[in-house]
Amino acid sequence: MTELLPFLKSLLSVSGLSGYETPAAQLIEQEWKPLVDELHFSRLGSLHALKRGSGPTPRPTLLVAAHMDAIGLIAKNIVEGFVYVAGVGGIDIRVLPGTPVVVHAAGGPLPGVVAMPPARLLPESERKRFPDMSYLVVDTGLTPAQVAKQVQVGDLISFDTSPLELSGGLVSGHSLDNRASIAALTVALEELQSRGHIWDVWFVATTQEETNFAGSFTSAFHLEPDLALAVDTTFGQGPGAEGWNVFTLGKGPTLGLGPNIHPFLHQRFKELAEKTEIPYSVEPIPDSSGTDAVAMQIAGKGIPTMVVSIPIRYMHTPVEVAALKDIQRTGRLLAEVIAALEVDFLDKVVWE
Repeated sequence: MTELLPFLKSLLSVSGLSGYETPAAQLIEQEWKPLVDELHFSRLGSLHALKRGSGPTPRPTLLVAAHMDAIGLIAKNIVEGFVYVAGVGGIDIRVLPGTPVVVHAAGGPLPGVVAMPPARLLPESERKRFPDMSYLVVDTGLTPAQVAKQVQVGDLISFDTSPLELSGGLVSGHSLDNRASIAALTVALEELQSRGHIWDVWFVATTQEETNFAGSFTSAFHLEPDLALAVDTTFGQGPGAEGWNVFTLGKGPTLGLGPNIHPFLHQRFKELAEKTEIPYSVEPIPDSSGTDAVAMQIAGKGIPTMVVSIPIRYMHTPVEVAALKDIQRTGRLLAEVIAALEVDFLDKVVWE
């Protein structure tokens, strides 16, 4: 069985920005290949991995999706050797200044740091609040002439923070949203190596969730599953993040409940979590879940869909934090649900 932490740290050590997921996809392909019966990439780069069931053909199919893309930056202008940037996906710009990054230039990666002018040099209107991203630059240390030769507008820029093991079984790093869920799918695949299941299951690492859900839209349309499950991250409890809409790390995954989630699937997950003594929390999602479920639910004729999430702190920053036990428990719960799918389960899936 793959060691969870080394695999997760490898995922947190590569870029794979939304629309440019290849570095992460290659790691996932290598890890999943011996665990599945069939593997291929979609036209938009999502990784499709089939674990065949043992039921009579034609077998019903489940799609389990976790997006592998990450947020980051892109060079939008170069002035006097400094690279001005725009966000790829939603970024909390408050934590960007001082962050080490890598500029993915044609000639090879260039290390850099995100910087901003001293407050006294900013317009007076910007001095007492956090400046707009238009004031942030990436400094590579190169001269203007060297930058002009090596960096182009449109070059991708990814975070260069190394994964860090914290006390209490926690891990920190960029892209835990959503590489933590990729790790959970891998745990589920490994659990299923020694467990039978009737349904065919497509494990899918989707592209472009952070920008336009392109991977989940197209993969759900292509694979035409009978049911779909989105595995993602949600807001973990931390400084300034308290209340009903955040969740404590180390207490298991959250089970989404709302219009983006089929109520029968939510109930099945609850029952199996309780039966197998896997801790969980119910996460009310009164509107769009902001996950791949948004796209999968309305693909084709419509697909009954569920959302399971792993709590993380400091969402969309270079130092996201997750609990390893939550990732493991999420993977175990996925395996339990898959193994428990009956031949006639679809007949029971009624919206009430």
